Amino acid sequence: MQLYIGNKNYSSWSMRSWVLMKHFGIAFDEVMVRFDSFEGQSAFKRQITTVSPAGCVPVLVLENGLAVWDTMAIAETLAEQFPQHALWPRDAAARARARSLCAEMHAGFAALRNLFPMNIEAALPDVGPRVLAEQPDARADVDRIVMMWTQQLAASGGPFLFGGFGIADATYAPVCTRIRTYALPVPDTVAGYVDRVLRSPGVAAWIEGALAEHDFLPFEEPYRTRP
Repeated sequence: MQLYIGNKNYSSWSMRSWVLMKHFGIAFDEVMVRFDSFEGQSAFKRQITTVSPAGCVPVLVLENGLAVWDTMAIAETLAEQFPQHALWPRDAAARARARSLCAEMHAGFAALRNLFPMNIEAALPDVGPRVLAEQPDARADVDRIVMMWTQQLAASGGPFLFGGFGIADATYAPVCTRIRTYALPVPDTVAGYVDRVLRSPGVAAWIEGALAEHDFLPFEEPYRTRP
């Protein structure tokens, strides 16, 4: 299989599929398509549209040549193809809850995405508190995530949202990097979870790759003019 991704430092959606496959040892070849621009005639768009009509990453190309795009579609496909791995919780009720949490991330948290873009290499501790003070929608998104994670960790007993690492944790892994990048204030329980996610094998490997890129893209850096 091949997994098409964008820059590891910036591509939160790519991160979700990559770390899931890496964590569970699902073999794939990585194809990185650099973010030069998202305009229709950009090199990125020209290359990725040869694989997916959606023109976005990630894209998983299966061994039979079928392309699967969208992070959740990829996660569901992997769960079907590799049932030996507990990508979703084995328990039906927990599985339904995990899908709900993932769907909420997939469809929501617009303020968090827009105001705290993923930037693994950066350390912007002055930005987080300022944005939270100025933007009530961002505060609401962070408060919702804190509530969600706190309740779910209490229900499962940890160390991850549903016990073992799974699709839900991969889905929220980019949020964990944002909490660190922007020094977003979270309670100790949530901070501990963030640390465990960032140290998990797949996420740690992604972060290592992001730090090795050294590819500064100004249009992805609203709070900086240079690295």
